[in-house]
Amino acid sequence: MDPFEGHADRYRPLAGYATLIALFGALMTAFLAVAGRRDRLPGALGPADAALLGTATFRLSRLMAKDRVTSVLRAPFTRFQEDSGEGEVEEAARGRGLRRAVGELLVCPVCLAQWTAGGLLALFTFAPRTARTVSSLFVVVTVSDLLQMAYSRLKSAAG
Repeated sequence: MDPFEGHADRYRPLAGYATLIALFGALMTAFLAVAGRRDRLPGALGPADAALLGTATFRLSRLMAKDRVTSVLRAPFTRFQEDSGEGEVEEAARGRGLRRAVGELLVCPVCLAQWTAGGLLALFTFAPRTARTVSSLFVVVTVSDLLQMAYSRLKSAAG
């Protein structure tokens, strides 16, 4: 008997989701075990590092999920829908099972944020200067994006 039968009227790749949950859990457990054995767990982040890593997580997750150029990474799991402005695209997951679950993860910046934050936090734990440098890149890109959007709006308003 399928334990997922009757969960939804439309297809949802629940077994694929379970695989992704297990993978994330295994990666996080391995990270915590290694960091703990090496006495490298950072404890609570200071406000500056939390803001830096949080902003970088936002931008990197959005880059991976929506950027036109990174479509090449999503293409095996997604189908292009349309351009959505500011260098971004809309895509939909395709396939069944794990392929579809990965596709759904890859088109969702909110969903990718947990994975991105985990990677950045692991980097911060073992190489804090490198993590701050990489994160700074994405913070600067975020500021640039905001300025580009503000410029476009001002230009449109000026006629």
